[in-house]
Amino acid sequence: PVAILAQASPWFSSPAHRCAMGKGTKKVGICGKYGTRYGATLRKLVKKIEMQSKATYLCPFCGRTGVKREAGGIWKCRGCKKVMAGGCWTLATPAAVTVRATIHRLKKLQAEAK
Repeated sequence: PVAILAQASPWFSSPAHRCAMGKGTKKVGICGKYGTRYGATLRKLVKKIEMQSKATYLCPFCGRTGVKREAGGIWKCRGCKKVMAGGCWTLATPAAVTVRATIHRLKKLQAEAK
């Protein structure tokens, strides 16, 4: 098809116009779909949240980077097929990380006391 278009149109045959796809976005990334709507500050907040929710996380069971968000607070590993509860936008919320570290520290202190 490209050869046919190149023969039919000299505009298409020039090297500057061979790339049919655009370059995407430079700054806005995943929020390019919103265009100029809603304001820059809100788009930046949404960008942070959407990037966290679309990312893949490390599975605490199998160690593979394959945990994806299924729904709000429900996460599933593509490796071991385990379904786990987590934060709405991230697998582990900052509060959950703090609680886990505190429990681990207290268990360690209790084991040393025995």
